[in-house]
Amino acid sequence: MRTVFRPEEVTPRRFYQLLTASVVPRPIAWVSTVSADGVANLAPYSFFTVSSVEPPVVQFTSVSRKDSLRNIEATGEFVVNLATAPLVDQVNDSSASFDHGVSEFEAVGIESEPSAIVTPPRVAAAPIAIEATLHRVVEVGNCFVVMGTVVALSVRPEFLAEDGLPEFETIAPLSRLGRTEWGLPPEVREIERPS
Repeated sequence: MRTVFRPEEVTPRRFYQLLTASVVPRPIAWVSTVSADGVANLAPYSFFTVSSVEPPVVQFTSVSRKDSLRNIEATGEFVVNLATAPLVDQVNDSSASFDHGVSEFEAVGIESEPSAIVTPPRVAAAPIAIEATLHRVVEVGNCFVVMGTVVALSVRPEFLAEDGLPEFETIAPLSRLGRTEWGLPPEVREIERPS
């Protein structure tokens, strides 16, 4: 017999823990933004996916109102840098609660580079960077779903396969699991979709 958990019967924190230990693995959007004052910000978000293909829209969820969200609302731009296994320590370090006005790039020692179109910088070591302009913010409970229209997607050449697409094995994407667990790239199995 299953154990059933109801949101009204446990604390919100406990239900959050149950959800994040159940919805796994979750890709990480390592979001770079710039404040209205010009300070670069960088923070990881593990509620991240594609919202739309035409037009191309990506989304991440901010649990509560954080610097990334405030910066995006002020400037209308952000970059999703793909978090990868070799960068796990820097990704984790950038999740610390730095004071407003402190750049995580500088505090953690993460090298940045200019983006192709938007003002926020990219993470230089990230294999893929998705540049976006604000599409909309949807408030859901105590969270904010941030949707961004993709204006550029850049891939470092060493991460492209012969077919011109990013290669999963080379990228080695990082994911979040439950508790303090991080996911490394899983075994890959190719299966053709039925017609």
